[in-house]
Amino acid sequence: MRTLVMGILNVTPDSFADGGKHFTTESAVSRAKAMIEEGVDIIDIGGESTKPGSERITEAEEEERVLLVLEQVIPLGTEVSIDTTRSSIAANAIKLGVKYVNDVSGGLADKEMYPLIAKHPQLQYVMMHWRGHSKTMQELATYKDVVKEVKEELEERINYAIEAGVDPDQIIIDPGIGFSKTAEHNWELLKNLDRLSLLGYPILIGASRKRFLGELTGSTDPDEREAATLAITAAMAKQGVWAVRTHSVKPHRDVIATINALGKR
Repeated sequence: MRTLVMGILNVTPDSFADGGKHFTTESAVSRAKAMIEEGVDIIDIGGESTKPGSERITEAEEEERVLLVLEQVIPLGTEVSIDTTRSSIAANAIKLGVKYVNDVSGGLADKEMYPLIAKHPQLQYVMMHWRGHSKTMQELATYKDVVKEVKEELEERINYAIEAGVDPDQIIIDPGIGFSKTAEHNWELLKNLDRLSLLGYPILIGASRKRFLGELTGSTDPDEREAATLAITAAMAKQGVWAVRTHSVKPHRDVIATINALGKR
């Protein structure tokens, strides 16, 4: 199976790479249609920025941002994910027909998330490695062995989720590139995904245009980090990760198709 492309649709004014571009319902739906034309596999819709240092918004504000967009994007026919740490937002999105809940907190931000997921066995649940909210998360980027510790902390969350009734087949893991991680930590995780794969779950990688790629290339503009992001996608496709979460779609579909063609004999 080829690596899937999860397209990012931030309905926010302040996300690091595309804040404000798709903030209105009209522009968000237009972007969703464009991603579908480019061959996106899953559209991941989020209403709260998780860039380092960002302040939390209220539940009501997050709901107002995403629900109208979900109502118009889900009927378009492509699978949709809700990017939220709040079980209440996830519950409303599930009623509308999302297939995935992408929780960057891995269930740590809301104790009701696991019971909610357990009630809906048709859902897939993306559980990311997380140590704290965006405002303070970079203060928590301390590790002796980042791969070992991320693996252990993810395994702990997996066990709690299963105890709460979540089916293991629902779980997808994400090492949380850029979340409570330095550039060095990010590279170590990307170079050692085989160790995380020992947990036995599909892996999602979200490295698109992130700051550590800018530190490597000298690009302060996130848009100028697309080439580096494509290189990450190529490496992930070669390793057979389940999906990559990206800001653009067609270039990543093309890279994945090329890697797959090169692998055929």
